[in-house]
Formats: sequence, structure tokens, C-alpha cells
Amino acid sequence: MNGRIERLREKLEQLEAVSFLVSNPVNVRYLTGFESSNAFALVDRQQVRLFTDGRYIEAARAVDGLEAVLVERDFAPGLAAALPAAAKPPVAFESDHLTVARYSTLAETALELQPTAGTVLELRAVKESEELDEIRRAARIADKVYEKLRGQRISGRTEQDVAWWFERALHQEGADGVAFDVTVASGPNAAEPHHHTGDRRIQAGDTVVVDAGARVGGYCSDCTRTFAVGSLTDELHRAYATCRSAQEAALAEVKLGADTRALDTIARREIEQQGFDVLHGLGHGVGLEVHELPVLRPTADGSLQAGNVVTVEPGVYLPGAGGVRIEDLVIVTERGTELLTPFTKELLTLD
Repeated sequence: MNGRIERLREKLEQLEAVSFLVSNPVNVRYLTGFESSNAFALVDRQQVRLFTDGRYIEAARAVDGLEAVLVERDFAPGLAAALPAAAKPPVAFESDHLTVARYSTLAETALELQPTAGTVLELRAVKESEELDEIRRAARIADKVYEKLRGQRISGRTEQDVAWWFERALHQEGADGVAFDVTVASGPNAAEPHHHTGDRRIQAGDTVVVDAGARVGGYCSDCTRTFAVGSLTDELHRAYATCRSAQEAALAEVKLGADTRALDTIARREIEQQGFDVLHGLGHGVGLEVHELPVLRPTADGSLQAGNVVTVEPGVYLPGAGGVRIEDLVIVTERGTELLTPFTKELLTLD
């Protein structure tokens, strides 16, 4: 973990700060290895302090390389009371996480505060080898379950039933849990990019979009495939072909130094040229959370780095009729990409 702390310390000068208060619990875990619902890390050039309450203090004291500080459970008088004496100002804080109420409480202490956003998220975007191994494990588990799914009969079953089957299968293959709620969207529901899996029964003529991922060692995977049940209309076949072509065209250009906005444009242009609307960006980073940096979308800024883990997931949606999304997860390497989701992208027809 020391390497992560050192990378954060290197950011202090450009942030015009002497210390950094980490309030996002995922970022606290990333930097210190400590997982808790109530913990704050204070990093300066000399030491790392971990503030937490009595429920977690003994676990915090067991973490090497930092000082555990016992505070009240409530933010005020807990951390707010302890921070002025412990922090070396100016103190950078996560303005994209700390609530207005909590900021106001800290401001009342007269502590010099410096807002910053995305600093630790940017560090998390470049994965270390151990992180990549966990993501690979999570992806392999999900891939095995997709292979099992191709042998399942899903016609007549509800979306919820299929989603629950998928979740159980992830556990059976060794996942610690799901990376996110498994999404199963069928028929007209498949035309909704963020459908909430429901009680609709899958029937002949449906496309069925399945979006799922495993969680292993805290790290996520993410994969989407679209299946046919029975015969599809010509327009749904055309939507599938368009989505797959756009997905593979963009995926081929994912490499070290690739412009994140330009990658989105590749898929977006091809889909629009076929007369379909584009309802979301091309992809996003994956790690401790299923949505991380970098992002691949029209408003993105920057280029891919070795160690980024990103999805490539265009969609084609036909309101009232169905939809298609195909999503791969890849690691950006010095030599190109490593595909983590090898399950076929051929249009499979399930009973």
C-alpha cells in the first residue's frame, strides 16, 4: 500500500496542500487496505492517520504503517473535533464526496481547506499487477456462468428468475458476490439501457440483454451479451449486426495512448450511420467499483494508459421492440489489450 500513499503524496504540491483528507470509503480502502463504513484517512508527507470509531478501532490498529485514531462515531464531534489538531494545513479534501453539511462543519473549525476532485480516482485508474489478477479472476468466473447460461431454457421464465439463477451461479463458481445487480432485460425492456430487472416473462421473438459481473477480492468484472429467443425480426437482426460491428471496430482501437473521446466516436458514428440513436457512452473503467475512470464518452478528456481496465459496450435500442448491447472488458497493456471476456459474440438463440 505504501506505493499508493507515495503517489498521493506526489500530488500534494500541485494541489497546494500539505495534507490530504480521504473521506470516500472506497478510496480509504484503496490507500490503506482498511475497509469500514466509518473511516477517514489523513495523509501528509510524514505519516498516515486513520480515524475511526470504537467498532473498528482494533482492526485499524492492526494495519501496518499508520496511526489509528479513535473518534466518536458521529462526524461531529468525531472527526471534526480531532482533525484541527492532527492536520497540517492547507488540507485537501474530496469535494466530490464530502457532503455540504460535513464541509460546513469542518469549515467552522477555521481549518484551511482545499477542495479537490478525482485525485484518488485518477490513481485508481491505473491498476497494479495484484489488482489486475483479481479482476482477471472475477472475469473468468463470469465467463464460466455465461457458458452455463447458453445451456439454460429461459423462455417462459421471468427476468428476475434468470437474474437470480445467474447470481447463484456466480457464487457457485467462486465469486465473493456480484459486482452489481444482475440485469436481465427482455423484449421491449431490452430497449431501456438501464432497465430494472422485473417480472416480465421472456418469450419467443425477444432479444434478452444480460449484464453481469463477479466480485473477487473486492474487485469487479463486467460483461454484457445479448441473446435471441426464437426467431427475431429483420430489424432486430440488423440492430445486432450493427452493434457487434461498432463494438468490434471500437475495441480494435483500444490501445496505449488512444484518445478516450475518439473511441466513443468510432462506435457512435457507425451506429448513427445505420439510422439508430446512441443513448449512452462507449464505456468506463472497472476496479474496486464497477464504474471508475477512465470514461469513454463524448465528453471524455485524455488518453488510455497501461494498466487501465475498461469496458467497450455500445448499444442499439429500438423502443417498443427490443435492444442489443455487447460489452467486453479489457486491460490496456504496453502492447495492446488483454481481453477478459472471451464468451462468444455470435448471436446465440436460447430456448
